[in-house]
Amino acid sequence: MVVSSTEPALARYSLIENCPCQAPTGIEIPAVDLAAAAGEGRDEVMRILVRACKELGFFKVVNHGVRKQLMERLDAQAGRFFALPQTEKDKAGPLDPMGYGSKMIGRNGDFGWIEYLLLSTSPNVVSENSRTTFSVSPDGQSFRTTAEEYMRAVKGVACEVLELIAEGLKIKPRDALSSIIRDDKSDSLFRINHYPPLPPEFQLQLQPLKCGHNRKLLGFGEHTDPQLISVLRSNDITGLQVCLQDGVTWVSVPPDPFSFFINVGDSLQVLTNGRFKSVKHRVFTDPMKSRVSMIYFGGPAMNQKIAAMEGLMEEGEQSLYKEFTWSEYKKSAYKSRLGDNRLAFFEKSAAGQ
Repeated sequence: MVVSSTEPALARYSLIENCPCQAPTGIEIPAVDLAAAAGEGRDEVMRILVRACKELGFFKVVNHGVRKQLMERLDAQAGRFFALPQTEKDKAGPLDPMGYGSKMIGRNGDFGWIEYLLLSTSPNVVSENSRTTFSVSPDGQSFRTTAEEYMRAVKGVACEVLELIAEGLKIKPRDALSSIIRDDKSDSLFRINHYPPLPPEFQLQLQPLKCGHNRKLLGFGEHTDPQLISVLRSNDITGLQVCLQDGVTWVSVPPDPFSFFINVGDSLQVLTNGRFKSVKHRVFTDPMKSRVSMIYFGGPAMNQKIAAMEGLMEEGEQSLYKEFTWSEYKKSAYKSRLGDNRLAFFEKSAAGQ
């Protein structure tokens, strides 16, 4: 196939120009051991957890209790869905807002080398497209049952982490944060991302840098997650990068198919009055290999108020953000581009308004 030089196939996608050999060394992703948190090591686990949320906004969870067999089964079923012909996958879309999506990220012109399934985790919010998604799949009802079991298990991990955070910050009651996503009306979501290998004509356009490394194609551009926390797991293909708090240094995250990685989200940043920072992250593709990731987004109910928690505020401390509901924040986020600072609109001015 000849690719037009005036209208390149990659025109709508972004290339990462930085080189792997420029990545910083000595950066370790903090590990939170949930098994140790159940015993005498609880205080040390909470110390590691709170420090990770403050300094990086990102950490790894090990010994979480989610069965390896469940992970492997869902991985296989998701793989069979994404291997379907495009005409079959399209029957599970377009997003309404749940269902199957491809290439387009959001409503405002962001694109990525990605296809995905987006599902509500609430049994009270089941769209027609969500039902269609599973009927299109070769595994049908089995895929749906596995996905629902996985969502419940990962929600349990998210709640346990949030309770450790509350305890580590001395917020009472202990479930002050976890109760937000345990709410029956919680707007939590589950997303399965697939970053396909690049076709030959795309690979030809990824010209090497001067150092010899190839440029990378962005599968999902840089952004923060708007919810409280996100619980991520992927297969053994690398691609995830997180940005350090200097705002310019990107660190590649080594894949670990049986551990979870946690992102601090915008809502948790507000609830902690800026003590924790939502982490900016992105994903690049592997030109030759397929990457699959699964993310549980722990979100509040639509009418949930998001504001600095009173039990955390010190004497004389002022809130950095205006109070808002999750519905208000979600509507504002829908109007933004992927890389925008969505919290900027809700920051209080220097005059304290």
